[in-house]
Amino acid sequence: MQRKPIILAPGAGRLYSMGRISAVFKADEAETDSCYSISEWWLEPHTKGPGAHSHPEDDVFFVIEGTMTFLLGEQWNDAPKGSFVLAPGGMIHDFENRTDARAGVLNLSIPGPFEPQMPMIVDWFTKNPPGDA
Repeated sequence: MQRKPIILAPGAGRLYSMGRISAVFKADEAETDSCYSISEWWLEPHTKGPGAHSHPEDDVFFVIEGTMTFLLGEQWNDAPKGSFVLAPGGMIHDFENRTDARAGVLNLSIPGPFEPQMPMIVDWFTKNPPGDA
């Protein structure tokens, strides 16, 4: 089966709201033949992220707005707009917005798919709302 090209307007995609965090999936399972996942993650000012975690997939981040702070291993690093961050599979990582402005990242999860986990993640954030960063 031949995959189709995708063109999405700004803000378009499949939205997942998690209180002060939101994710917009641009391409995942069907669009990428399950090879990778592309999404935007937005955090309101002074918002903690998902919490320190690791998984086998690489997480690639590109900061598209504001400044996001990333935990990589044991060290927190500020990443202003235009920054590139790679959390290799298996590495403990996290992200949060410690600033007074909204911050966003473009995220590639390789390999995919990642979006099938979103209902569980949304449910987790419903029960555990993001805290203050």
